Amino acid sequence: MMRKLANIVLLFAAVSLCYGLQVSKPRYGDLIGPIPARGNLGDTVVGRGFEVRAETVEFARNLKVDRFGDRKVLTTGGIWAVVTVEFAARAQSTTVAIASWRGRTGLTYDQTERLSFADGLLPVAVEPGLPKKARLVFELRADEVSDATLLVSEKLMSALDSQAEISLGPVAIGPDGLPPATVDTLDITQPI
Repeated sequence: MMRKLANIVLLFAAVSLCYGLQVSKPRYGDLIGPIPARGNLGDTVVGRGFEVRAETVEFARNLKVDRFGDRKVLTTGGIWAVVTVEFAARAQSTTVAIASWRGRTGLTYDQTERLSFADGLLPVAVEPGLPKKARLVFELRADEVSDATLLVSEKLMSALDSQAEISLGPVAIGPDGLPPATVDTLDITQPI
C-alpha cells in the first residue's frame, strides 16, 4: 500500500515537472528572434550593421504630400505619427528597410505604405561615415501614442540580427483624445 502511494506521488511530481518545463521553455520564435538594442528618444541606438537616433515625434490629423508634382492631403481614421530619425552605417554599406510602432497595448503598426512614392522614407541606404536622415510615418489609433516603442531593423525577417527598440516615452493626451501638440496638417514635402 505504501509503495503504491509513493509511486502515485512520484508520478504527480514527474507530471508537474514536465508541465513546468513545457510552459517555461522559450518558443522557437524567441530563440531565433531579433536581438534587441534598446534606447530612448534622442539616444543613439547601436545595432550590428547600423546606428539610429530618433530625433522628434510629430502628430497630425492630415498629411500634405507631393505626389508626382500634385499636392495632396492624406487623411486617416486615427492619427498620423511622423518620427524623424538619423541613420548611420557601422562598418559597411547597409539598407534599413523596416520600421514599426508598438503601442502600449502591444499592437504593432508597420510604416504606412500610402506614401511609398515619397522621398525620405524607408528603405534608406546608408554608407559608413555618411549619416542620413529619414522620416518614419505611421497611421495609428490615438490611444496608442503614449509609452510606445519604435522598432527598426534592416530586413523584415531579422532572425538572429539586431533590432533597434527605441522607447518614445509618455505622451500627454488632451480632452479631445489627441496629444496636445497635434497639428491639423503636417507638410512632409519640406526637407528634413
